[in-house]
Amino acid sequence: MPSLPRAFLLPAILAPVTLAGAAPAAAQPPLGEAELATFAPSKTPNNDKIDYSIWDEAMKNIVVSMGPSLREGAPRPDPSLGTRRQYGHVSRYRLEGTRVMFSFFDPEVIASFGEYRKDLENTANIVDIQSLARNEQLAYWINLHNVALVEQIAKAWPVRQPREIRIDGVPLDEARFITVEGIKLSPRDIREKIVYRHWKDPAVIYGFWRGEIGGPSLQREAFNADNVGRLLTRGAVDFINSLRGTQELGDRLQVSELYKEAAPYYFPNFEADLRAHLARYADAPTAALLAKTTGAEPVLAEHDIADLAGGVREPTYQNVTSNGQPVSFRIPQSIAALLKEREAKFQELIRQGRTGTVTFSNIDLPGDPDSKDEVE
Repeated sequence: MPSLPRAFLLPAILAPVTLAGAAPAAAQPPLGEAELATFAPSKTPNNDKIDYSIWDEAMKNIVVSMGPSLREGAPRPDPSLGTRRQYGHVSRYRLEGTRVMFSFFDPEVIASFGEYRKDLENTANIVDIQSLARNEQLAYWINLHNVALVEQIAKAWPVRQPREIRIDGVPLDEARFITVEGIKLSPRDIREKIVYRHWKDPAVIYGFWRGEIGGPSLQREAFNADNVGRLLTRGAVDFINSLRGTQELGDRLQVSELYKEAAPYYFPNFEADLRAHLARYADAPTAALLAKTTGAEPVLAEHDIADLAGGVREPTYQNVTSNGQPVSFRIPQSIAALLKEREAKFQELIRQGRTGTVTFSNIDLPGDPDSKDEVE
């Protein structure tokens, strides 16, 4: 993959960030109300738009979809050939969600992620983010959050779990390495202090990628004002109807631990509110699961990195073939094995008749309000 081009007329202005290895930093004080008020959406939005075509192109090249969940945990894979050590992913969720090709990035590509993150930060010095239409604002915050996560994980790779990463001694999710309008923000600040604070629809949860197998998928296209509602719905359907989102243990419902984080904003009456939310996106098997269980225990988690290689460099390789013919360069055996499992899963989806979806967007029907696609 070539390096990412720079964003339109947006120069980089910030200094590089130091990763793990720096001395531990002091505890970060909470953001003040005056700082948080800076990011409150305007009540009189304008018509400005931000172009994310660069990030859109990148997502199509570096993100691999594992397809919809079969609601079957993947078995433990065999050890790599010629060794007792287990390389690659062993998670029972490894065939769900999406994966980023971190192991294939060269230094130029990794550096380009940092440049693009800085370009997005600088966009707020050129465009009044708070005065954009609400969908435009939401797309900005989701893209900035996800670009920043991809950048820092790429810089730290190989790493088994993103939560192991420290920036100046602070855990990645809490580190304030993102600067917007002179205010330093962490990924968690963007989610909770800005988006969860100002958007009422819990579907926004599914826009934010955490770098972990157990979290929502990283979409294979950039968010923008036109597609943000559609992509959030896609992310919700994918996550809720997967083992990462919902399972049963006896007659009890188990859900992702991520819902605990979002509870103060969206699920104050946790069990009732969350179950209503899940039912909104549930397919037939998940609806049946909801009907035969009680409770809502936020205990499901998988912190392993959402990449193809399991966060390690494997010393053994093999060629990729299709119908007995070599079709690609040599890749680690564990990645080849994962892709083989993925192909077998897709064949099962075809046998089940789950061959894809057709999406209609940007279609106006008589009587539709101007705000019909706006995320509340």
